[in-house]
Amino acid sequence: MSDDDESTDINSTDGPEAVGVKLGSTRTVLDLPDGRGGRERHSTLTCLATYEDAITGEEQVLFGHEAAIEYPDTVRFMLRSGLPEDDESVADAERFFEALVDAHDVPEDSAVVYAVPTIDNEAGVNNLKSVIEGSSIGQVETRSYPESLCGAIPAYGDDLSAIDEVFVSINMGSTTLEACAYRRGEQLSPFSTGSVTGNEVDRRIVAAVEEESQGRVHIDRTTAREYKEEHADVYDFEPFTDVIQQPGGGSHEFTVDRGVREPVDRYIDEAVDVVANEFLPELANDHMKPYQLALGRPIAATGGMACIPGLTEEFEKRLAAELDRDVEVVSPDDPATAAAEGAGRIAERLI
Repeated sequence: MSDDDESTDINSTDGPEAVGVKLGSTRTVLDLPDGRGGRERHSTLTCLATYEDAITGEEQVLFGHEAAIEYPDTVRFMLRSGLPEDDESVADAERFFEALVDAHDVPEDSAVVYAVPTIDNEAGVNNLKSVIEGSSIGQVETRSYPESLCGAIPAYGDDLSAIDEVFVSINMGSTTLEACAYRRGEQLSPFSTGSVTGNEVDRRIVAAVEEESQGRVHIDRTTAREYKEEHADVYDFEPFTDVIQQPGGGSHEFTVDRGVREPVDRYIDEAVDVVANEFLPELANDHMKPYQLALGRPIAATGGMACIPGLTEEFEKRLAAELDRDVEVVSPDDPATAAAEGAGRIAERLI
């Protein structure tokens, strides 16, 4: 089953099921009807591990949180770069996705909308398309929409009103930071960078914890991500302790403070810099009128980094200072699952 479930009361329609999908580098989210007239989201880690059945000797597959916990040395996160890059990662993604939809009994008779990241990698995008469109589901219809558009839809309300607006969306993801303006669903000046990412924050937490502990503590990136997701808070961060086993026996308790605070603070500064000094000038140069209209409306911030308490508010404050103008930034209730939720709403409209 999934790691995290969330249910929302949205009117459903009879007939084929509408399915929203975000196949992400860290987490995959399915947005499905809950059978009670509403919709629910199921989130799990995008990884799998294989093992040999102790009785039959056949190869078995574990996916998601179970795979990461039980097989930490061999678990495979096949979308670390955001997209399936080669034949091996495509094969892993296909097995993972098929196991996921089977675990949630997603019907073949369904309309599927999936979110696609704004990455300049045509081969990778085509691989992602083959994974989802080649799966057992989506026999009614399968379509893709930009992730930053899908994620912005829940930020602007309970319907699809964002499709009819002019606005800016910023997706603060694990592998990229994406920014794009939308004019009635049309992409304007799509921008992405791999230098300001949640993954980079994780790497910096690894280094910062080692530095803070004078080299006594070495954590892996999975632990760093867990520290970030469980403890990071822009305004109300509290130092926390953890324990590691020492080589040769015994344990060492240590406190983490700057090891999480400073990488998150640096991320906000860098996100403001690329949005204010790279993306927005390009948008203004290419589409001045939509630029003016979009900045007069709230900017949508989505993606895993926007889940950190206080990050959206601090990003708004620093972006306004950098631009020297009032700026409003809004986030959906759950930025990490918003892309699948928005995709699910589009799928409902399609059927």
